[in-house]
Amino acid sequence: MADKPIVPNPFIERILTLELVRVTERAAVSSARLRGRGNEKAADQAAVDAMRRELNKLSIDGTVVIGEGERDEAPMLFIGEKVGRGDGPKVDIAVDPLEGTTLCAKDMPGSIAVMAMAEHGTLLAAPDVYMNKIAIGPGYPKGVVDLDASPQENINALAKAKGVPANEITALVLDRPRHAELIAALRAAGASVRLIQDGDVAGVIYTAMPEKTGIDIYLGIGAAPEGVLAAGALRCIGGQMQGRLILDREDTLTRAREMGVTDPNKKYEMSEMASGDVIVALTGVTDGALVAGVRFGKEVIETETIVYRSATGTVRSIHAEHREFAKFHLD
Repeated sequence: MADKPIVPNPFIERILTLELVRVTERAAVSSARLRGRGNEKAADQAAVDAMRRELNKLSIDGTVVIGEGERDEAPMLFIGEKVGRGDGPKVDIAVDPLEGTTLCAKDMPGSIAVMAMAEHGTLLAAPDVYMNKIAIGPGYPKGVVDLDASPQENINALAKAKGVPANEITALVLDRPRHAELIAALRAAGASVRLIQDGDVAGVIYTAMPEKTGIDIYLGIGAAPEGVLAAGALRCIGGQMQGRLILDREDTLTRAREMGVTDPNKKYEMSEMASGDVIVALTGVTDGALVAGVRFGKEVIETETIVYRSATGTVRSIHAEHREFAKFHLD
């Protein structure tokens, strides 16, 4: 499915250059205060509370279409939750206040606060379920890899398109027991496999910068919220991605139907998961390949944020020094 031309939205541009950055900055700082404490729930809750507080200051009529849980999990930013002051345009919100809760709790690399905002009706609304995903970076023919192809077929096709042997392709996969067969198949195809403990959004984005990350392709099953966020980011910077919701229980199938999913086996293209004018902001919590983590100084707190915009293909890198944060501790 070809992308439709995107008309930049002036309001989205204004809101999502600085104000959206403030949302992820505050979520990152709040969770970073709990780095290495071993309490995933507390770190996640700190990020959620900060993100909700900042979102509700914005002049938007926002709805969380991709969140951390369903309505009965109200402490999280739940699917269907209304955010913003209600006095602005209708927008879709996708959030992962703390991607990599385990990474933050153990003070390991790669934890981020991330969210996306887009015009109403342009982000895939789906229940909080798993999604099967495949993603590559820019510069390849359309359809060079496919979610329904075998690992060997995908590795061979990608290697051919890149002009290298299969043993020079590196695949990124979440280190989970469910991926044992996938990992074995990728290695049998000749690819190198890099395993990560957490971080679906960052993992997909890594494919867009192989010269920096060494990653050529992302495959496997992860959370659907991260899938939509990753699709939004990858669409801004170039690449290809496909995803399919895993609706293998009656309750998730029913919930998906209630949210408008008519085909439970549908293979979503990147532009179907995130269309229109979408902007993604992510701020580092712990150090990683994309961004540095929060730095706590005596009088200054430093953050690093990347903002991606699909309408313009713009990538902004923002290094900020927060004296207010350090003084008031976000209270």
